[in-house]
Amino acid sequence: FWFDMPDGRRIHNLLVRPAGFDPAKRYPLFVLIHGGPHIMWRDQFFLRWNYHLIGAPGYVVLLTNYRGSTGFGETFAQAIHQDPFRGPANDVNAAADEAIKRYAFIDGERQCAGGASYGGHLANWLQGTTTRYRCLVSHAGLVNAEAQWGTSDTIYGREIAAGGPPWEQGPVWREQNPIRLAASFKTPVLVTIGEQDFRVPLNNTLEYWSALQRMQVESRLIVFPDENHWILKGENSRYFYAELRDWLARYL
Repeated sequence: FWFDMPDGRRIHNLLVRPAGFDPAKRYPLFVLIHGGPHIMWRDQFFLRWNYHLIGAPGYVVLLTNYRGSTGFGETFAQAIHQDPFRGPANDVNAAADEAIKRYAFIDGERQCAGGASYGGHLANWLQGTTTRYRCLVSHAGLVNAEAQWGTSDTIYGREIAAGGPPWEQGPVWREQNPIRLAASFKTPVLVTIGEQDFRVPLNNTLEYWSALQRMQVESRLIVFPDENHWILKGENSRYFYAELRDWLARYL
């Protein structure tokens, strides 16, 4: 389905229903946020993340192609330059609102959200900006954009998104950095990371974990010593999905 944001930007979404779907029932909503950010959710089958496996316990899964996604024109893909978190997060939240309004089988009182890589970045931004979600899931998500600039294997793109290097302290560095919102952290969150990750190095996850513990937020940290940016090994993937299933079951 499509909907329009207040600024006129059209947002595309996919909705995945669980096996055995009964339109007379009401299902919790899991908002799954893609990484990249310059990719797009498609109607496809893959292991990381697998829509149907995530929704199998009885969840509707919402997949939103927020601003910055590819496939909707260059202007749309570039719309996150100097607006790396707030704008896309607004699209994601508005998509959840629209799905709940349109589809009576979604229980709007039971929502969780999560993602990996850039999807984890947005999950961490949601941590500091909304309490609408009962829980969050963040894999390989940065919490401190300034620390990420100097430790990640990519730098140039981050300067494009933020409008310059961090020492210039432009408004994006000051205003769109999740760690600066730590005083507002409240939502229970499952935090996972591969220790061999060079895109979002372990230090960012440990900083997030430290802030969560300091703010006494209910949370669980899982570090995969032999994984990089993605969880690729079969048994590690099995373990991750089991942890994800158990975490969502606690809140949905």
